[in-house]
Amino acid sequence: MNRFALITPLLIAACAETGTETEDLPFLPEYMGVETALLEGDLVQFDVKMKGARDGKDVDAYAQCAAAQYALIRGYGFARHLRTQVKEKGGVWSADAVYTISPSLPAGLEPLDAEVVVQNCSANGIPTV
Repeated sequence: MNRFALITPLLIAACAETGTETEDLPFLPEYMGVETALLEGDLVQFDVKMKGARDGKDVDAYAQCAAAQYALIRGYGFARHLRTQVKEKGGVWSADAVYTISPSLPAGLEPLDAEVVVQNCSANGIPTV
């Protein structure tokens, strides 16, 4: 009898993933607030925190929603993402994001139409500022 034939199925079973995939888990976010700081001119920093994020994309989306609403509050129609730093500690996700806000479509990567983003945030249940 070939011992490797018996061991291989056991090894395969042992190496198989166990548990539930993250997309199977219910998404029950707890949005814990936004702190906003005007850095200089049109540069704005957003510090957001949440629990229940599936990954960094969820907390990044929360920061984007805050930036879009902030732009509208200030009378601007657009924002442009500059950078986001995401961390997770003890189940609390945080993002430190910096955006520029402007009255016209900004040049560069990742410009956001603030009205469209805020509508999408509302449709997805993500709070804004």
